Amino acid sequence: MSTLTLGRGRVPAKYLPVLVTGCLFVAMFAAGGIRYEGFASGQVVLNVFIDNAFLLVVAIGLTFVILTGGIDLSVGSVVALSTMIAAALMEGPGWPPYLVIPLVLAVGSGLGLVMGYVVHAFDIQPFIVTLAGMFLARGLCYTIGTDSIPIADPAFTVFAQTRIDLFADLWISPSVVIAVVVVLVAAYVLHYTRFGRTVYAAGGNEQSALLMGLPVGRTKIAVYTISGFCSALGGLLLSFYMLSGYGLHAVGMELDAIAAVVIGGTLLTGGSGFLLGTVLGVLVLGLIQTIISFEGTLLSWWTKIFIGMLLFVFIVLQRLFSGGSRR
Repeated sequence: MSTLTLGRGRVPAKYLPVLVTGCLFVAMFAAGGIRYEGFASGQVVLNVFIDNAFLLVVAIGLTFVILTGGIDLSVGSVVALSTMIAAALMEGPGWPPYLVIPLVLAVGSGLGLVMGYVVHAFDIQPFIVTLAGMFLARGLCYTIGTDSIPIADPAFTVFAQTRIDLFADLWISPSVVIAVVVVLVAAYVLHYTRFGRTVYAAGGNEQSALLMGLPVGRTKIAVYTISGFCSALGGLLLSFYMLSGYGLHAVGMELDAIAAVVIGGTLLTGGSGFLLGTVLGVLVLGLIQTIISFEGTLLSWWTKIFIGMLLFVFIVLQRLFSGGSRR
């Protein structure tokens, strides 16, 4: 395994992308604290979590897929479809949230299951299958409605507006708690279960994994199901955040999620990456938006420019460090 010498210690190459992403986040936060008054506070970091909890959940699901060497372009559309289903079912004297939420999660998981089965059973490139899923889910949004549907269910809105106080005037939303739970569960599954080891093995070398007798096919189907579930859950969190369902919600979110995963150090070819890196990737994207907001003179499109530059840098880093590490 290749290593990088830092002082007296050696850092395995597989940890370098995560280390670089973490250092980048700290450097950006420090620079923002120096330049902008009121930036260097714990609430700024917590606000990044609050504003991006739904993206974090979606990116976690996408990490499973990318670790197997696949891709899921449907996540943004499934997020939008989830908001539309939830809003439409709760409109007026509609369904209660305790029925709507499981249904939305089942729909998202079902779409992921179908796409995973098609990828495995027919040996079709995930890009094509999930592209079809993207158009299907986005089209289904407009069969429900073309306008934004507000969510006025009392229980739903109370939960969405709940503020969880921490200490020293710091606070988070319930969506952050849900996102953290998803991260912890996903980290345990990936790093401490046989399924997680199979995910890495399938992405590292699928033929070798098959020769070892690992259930590669079932694993592929499972990771797309997980991605669909996380997309639906991300859609519910976005519904809490926006209190509406709209067919144009989450346009381009699939690209933001892929960017967060790649910036976090997960190889697009599969087999190497950590969920901590994905969390840091989402935080970096959120911090870029926060810095642009504090600057006040830059248009929001500068976010895309900075993300594009970061992607180029991290793709080059992956090329440099991937040779000696597959997990």
